[in-house]
Amino acid sequence: MAHDAAIHDEAFADAVRRRRKNLPIRMGVSVVGVLVFAPIIGAGLALAWIAAYFVVQLIDALACSPITSGRTETLSLWRKLIAWPAIAASTLVYGFFALPLWNLGGLAGGICAVLVLTGGVMNALMVSGRSSLMLGLYLTPLFLYLAGTPLLMLAEGAGRAEATAAAVVAFTILAFALAAYTGNARLAESERQAQRDSDRRRREAEAAVAGKSAFVATVSHDLRTPLSAILAGAHELEAKARDAASRENAALIGEAGRMMKNLLDDLLDHAKLEAGRMEVEARPFNLRQVLSRTIRLWQREAAEQGLKLRLEGASQTPDWVVGDPTRIRQVLNNLISNALKFTQDGTVTVRIRAWDQDGSVALTLDIIDTGPGMNAAQLARLFTPFDQTGDAVSARHGGTGLGLSISRDLAQLMGGWLTARSARGEGATFTLALTLPRTSAPNAPLMAAPEARDRIAQSRPLAVERRPEKPDRIASPPDMVSPAPDPASMPPPVVPEQPETEVADRPLRVLVVDDHEINRRAVQLILTPLAVELASAADGMAALKVCEVQTYDVIFMDVRMPELDGRETTRRLRAGDGPNRATPVIAVTADTAQEDIDACMAAGMDYFVSKPLTPAALLGALDHVLAEAARETEAA
Repeated sequence: MAHDAAIHDEAFADAVRRRRKNLPIRMGVSVVGVLVFAPIIGAGLALAWIAAYFVVQLIDALACSPITSGRTETLSLWRKLIAWPAIAASTLVYGFFALPLWNLGGLAGGICAVLVLTGGVMNALMVSGRSSLMLGLYLTPLFLYLAGTPLLMLAEGAGRAEATAAAVVAFTILAFALAAYTGNARLAESERQAQRDSDRRRREAEAAVAGKSAFVATVSHDLRTPLSAILAGAHELEAKARDAASRENAALIGEAGRMMKNLLDDLLDHAKLEAGRMEVEARPFNLRQVLSRTIRLWQREAAEQGLKLRLEGASQTPDWVVGDPTRIRQVLNNLISNALKFTQDGTVTVRIRAWDQDGSVALTLDIIDTGPGMNAAQLARLFTPFDQTGDAVSARHGGTGLGLSISRDLAQLMGGWLTARSARGEGATFTLALTLPRTSAPNAPLMAAPEARDRIAQSRPLAVERRPEKPDRIASPPDMVSPAPDPASMPPPVVPEQPETEVADRPLRVLVVDDHEINRRAVQLILTPLAVELASAADGMAALKVCEVQTYDVIFMDVRMPELDGRETTRRLRAGDGPNRATPVIAVTADTAQEDIDACMAAGMDYFVSKPLTPAALLGALDHVLAEAARETEAA
């Protein structure tokens, strides 16, 4: 019962909204009718009729205003008691116009009256929709007028045969109206059912995409944990190797780990793009430097393959622009890697063209290879995820088939586009087009990554008690989604020359909070050569306990932990009054979506470094927070 009542209320509300949209038409027709028929029925009667029609329309509109304004789908009882009679009265007044036409216009006026009433029936069908209540309120007065037509015809002297024919016509009109309403109601219900099915399938699809994204994120997170140790261990083994064979073996482990990291990154990026969760940054960066360093990165591989990697148009490249250097580098890496992969001999050319466009730089990057080329069918499938355009491509070259699809989507996110041109036997040309606003160079000096290690090793611990408390610690790193912070954004720390506390001569104290021992050991492996004093905690509760009795200079905090996650641990740390309330906290996690980063910053974390951990990323993050803390200490 309640469900049926809700359906009827919904149908009536829909009819009310239709009637509200139809109001200008009704009022326009009434005005035209008065002007046309005033010579027949008289100006005074015509004006009285239209005044009465306007009044009942106003009462109807006021009574139904909660529905037409969108505040509710159901009228209160007292509004229903006003609205229902007002709607019926509106039709009653409208149909009353037919009576003077019969009385004063004779048989010709009667024909006009029947046409007026038939128009009212058609309007009732348009407005009522699925609501039988609205149809009843509309048709009842009109049917009474139509049923009276034969009587009026007899009064005008028409024969019984003509009156009987008029009665048949009146009942035919009514039957047609009811049949049309039934058909329209069925059609409307079919449309509503189709819409409900469509909404259900959309929700199921969204849930499937969200589930797949969550699965990919979980798998990625779990795989990045051992990968951090692999990369960190390989780096240290290679650095400490005493002979060429050991160094080569360590390099092989590192290369395999980086390859696995790239595959995980591709899968995660594809999941984010498919779910619409990928975002790009807009920050100043040196475009010429990004392009030249990216191309230099591939020079050795090209030489090992016996290929030439040429750069054309470098002089046209502007220096400082605004955009996302990480994503531009990612797209360019994918395109150059793809060109080298499919080129057996010859040259891979990166051609740069740039020109001014309304204060911005219009940039096109053509990556041209002399490979075998592609036919039309392969070009049509080129940007399809997981499709490598040929059955033997995966077996011969490896990969996931996601690089070009991700590159195209990233180009579109950055407001540009990525296209491909090729013909069998003529190589291929990929064109990346972007428009980037110009900007000036920042004041911060550039710092090479190796300098970070030396600076951290030389840094003296800071007296936490001197740091000003900051309840709203919203500080985002310059390149959140990059595996390593951009060194250009890290100004040199201001280290006090004469520490004012008794702890100034001790080693740097670092607390590592992670539920995986392998991650704690990876951080220890990276930081041990710097002679820092390391402590660890396996979960958030343990971290809070050690933070009550010991002061630390930096805390590395894993985000995903059982019982108490990293964000909640940081919130409790900031809310307390312990010695580490203002200690810089660096979030460590594989969740690199913008909303995840924002949640970390809102919880009180100071910086962000993504898994798998690499020495460059870890040292860059540590250097950044130490520099910030040193400046705050000096300012205090």
